[in-house]
Amino acid sequence: MKILISCAILVLAGLGPAHAQTAMAPSSREQIRLTFSPVVRQVAPAVVNIYTKRVVHTAASPLFADPFFRRFFGEVPGMTRDRVQSSLGSGVLLRSDGTVVTNHHVIKDADEVTVVLSDRREFEARVVGSDERTDLAVLKIEARGENFPTLVLGDSDKMEVGDLVLAIGNPFGVGQTVTQGIVSALARTNVGVSDYRSFIQTDAAINPGNSGGALVDMEGKLIGINTAIYSKDGGSNGIGFAIPTALVRNVVDSITKGGKVVRPWLGIGGQPVTADLAQALKLARPVGVLINNIHRDSPAAAAGLQNGDVVLAVQGYEVEDSEAMRFRLATLPVGSEARLTVLRGGSERQISVRLLAPPETPPRDRSDLAGRHPFSGATVVNINPALAEEIGISSGLSGVLVLGVKRGSVAHRLGVQPGDIVLRVNEKPVPTVAELKQQLQGERQRWSITVNRNGEVMTQVIGG
Repeated sequence: MKILISCAILVLAGLGPAHAQTAMAPSSREQIRLTFSPVVRQVAPAVVNIYTKRVVHTAASPLFADPFFRRFFGEVPGMTRDRVQSSLGSGVLLRSDGTVVTNHHVIKDADEVTVVLSDRREFEARVVGSDERTDLAVLKIEARGENFPTLVLGDSDKMEVGDLVLAIGNPFGVGQTVTQGIVSALARTNVGVSDYRSFIQTDAAINPGNSGGALVDMEGKLIGINTAIYSKDGGSNGIGFAIPTALVRNVVDSITKGGKVVRPWLGIGGQPVTADLAQALKLARPVGVLINNIHRDSPAAAAGLQNGDVVLAVQGYEVEDSEAMRFRLATLPVGSEARLTVLRGGSERQISVRLLAPPETPPRDRSDLAGRHPFSGATVVNINPALAEEIGISSGLSGVLVLGVKRGSVAHRLGVQPGDIVLRVNEKPVPTVAELKQQLQGERQRWSITVNRNGEVMTQVIGG
């Protein structure tokens, strides 16, 4: 069971940027008695508490929620009532104008957002933008003339396993709290908290209410935004996760400039290199992503990438799997160049790719289908790179995607599912929504539909 939380990391004073060469374990009682208080005093004012409220409409009685009752009696005065639902979390001030970063799940569906500073001053805040796929959101405090304390964004890529850290947040709503631990692991990609996974793992105690809090290094710089913990009972078990600032920086910049996140597009599909593949490719160990699909109009195609290439690193950072590669690309702004280390024909080469925003080509042509056919009640759309990036599917896919299925409809009863890619109707290819609609015209006694569901091609015959 996962509980969403927040973390902050601090490191002992005295270790500079070159701490990788000079760091050592304490060797005396005096060194063990060193305190974190100077760093806490420096960073704590920039870590805030966030309180949200949203109005939830509920039935005054279970009877009023019954569809049978509504069908015959319609809306009855007083049948619904409003209930205010509150939640809490944490956040970090990044700019003196009141720009705050927190988790998406902290402010999701909120009608009111209140930010409380460490000195107990309260301010209303508005949501500038939010990105569910990275679980990050940007707020702006509504206050003129204020000069707020801030945290400086550090370099999460310089953190090492074993570095001391502090987590700062508002656990269980008790107020600002500081806990200490170490970096337990880096680049955790198997944590299903968001779509872009390369988390910093820490054993610093973090609990519900810490979500969106700060993770800082020993120089008082932010290196992560606390997001989740593994827990069976809702408390800290010493396994917490933070979003690295390598990703936070790009998401915040994108939201503050345009109100939403625009991620760069490479235009490839691939699979992680397994032990068997590594042996066949003569790699010393399983690492990298084997390219098996390239969009013909993509930056990858323009740069000369080929099917069968293995991407070993992005910007010099090794990528162990597809999640790690996706994360590294997401840290780069649109319009920048990505330097890929690629294995081709047994030798490594460097390939530069200019990253673009994913295009809306072909147009989505979103359509709600109705009529006497197997897809009646389904919502379909043309797959394009922008949609693929938006919903998290391979940018190499094309065709007609089922976005949703109305409950109780013909499509629902026949087992059509969101995520299905429609390949053929009555043995004829339907690469676009327009061609699918054309094939669905007219009445037939027998239908044959073929879809791609999670990589498996399935054919269903209905009637006759």
